[in-house]
Amino acid sequence: MKTTLRIGSRGSQLALWQANYVAGLLRSRGLQVEIETIRTTGDKIMEVSLAKVGTKGMFTKEIEEALADRRVDLAVHSLKDLPTDLPKGFKIAAVLKREDARDVLVSPRFARLADLPQGARVGTSSLRREAQLRAMRRDLKVEPLRGNVDTRLRKLEAGEFDAIVLAAAGVRRLGREDVVREFLAVEQMCPAAGQGALAVEVREGDQPMMQAIGFLDNAASRSTTECERALLRTLGGGCQVPIGAYAELSGEALQLRAVVASPDGSNVIRESLRGSNPDSLGLAVGEALLRQGAQKILDEVYGKQAAVPQQP
Repeated sequence: MKTTLRIGSRGSQLALWQANYVAGLLRSRGLQVEIETIRTTGDKIMEVSLAKVGTKGMFTKEIEEALADRRVDLAVHSLKDLPTDLPKGFKIAAVLKREDARDVLVSPRFARLADLPQGARVGTSSLRREAQLRAMRRDLKVEPLRGNVDTRLRKLEAGEFDAIVLAAAGVRRLGREDVVREFLAVEQMCPAAGQGALAVEVREGDQPMMQAIGFLDNAASRSTTECERALLRTLGGGCQVPIGAYAELSGEALQLRAVVASPDGSNVIRESLRGSNPDSLGLAVGEALLRQGAQKILDEVYGKQAAVPQQP
């Protein structure tokens, strides 16, 4: 085992919080840790909405290249940024205990989504959020919003928006829970697959590394997020499509809620099933959504060249 472990991370404030959090846990076990910041494709294209970029692995590709070249030994990601099928040679070695998976409404003047006036401007970078917002409130003007959490909050405070929607996990990790006005229930705003969970990626076959960080893996978080990612894989979706998936454990059973929504919110398909096997449940819910017409929505999003969903 190497004397110093190098963590690859994006350079945003939130990404560095996440990398430092994992580094702290590793140091508590007596390991020496350094963090190397790596600029990804997603960090370089800031003027275009994520849905229009549409590049799989846009927040992970350059970090994986550093991992393959042995410039770093492990990578810390927001799990929702990781493609459902990792490139050959990589493995998710740990999924940490999950933070709150919900989305939150942030607004200087309005306490709830229901309180926003007709035609209010709401900012979000996510097609998933946009579609569900439009389904709930057809009158809202949903506009693209890129940038880190602080940048988004500054734009809100400058009056560019009446409200913005963010992930609860990122807001909490940065100690900005004071700005939250409403936690949006998963029944009305279904989260992204893996939202709120951190993943540690390593080179496949690096047994010493997997053993060293194995204590970070949380069984419940891995089970629920694997279920959500199996659903996403069944639908052939990446992280920037209008698909929501949220699994939770109830005793020994899993319940998976999922939604596929047209970007304008005019067509929303929901499904919820229970099961014991994460992959089988994700597949079952995905196939149920496809039977109800989800493929037509996804084809419109992907365009004529839509990929055929890959069966797990």
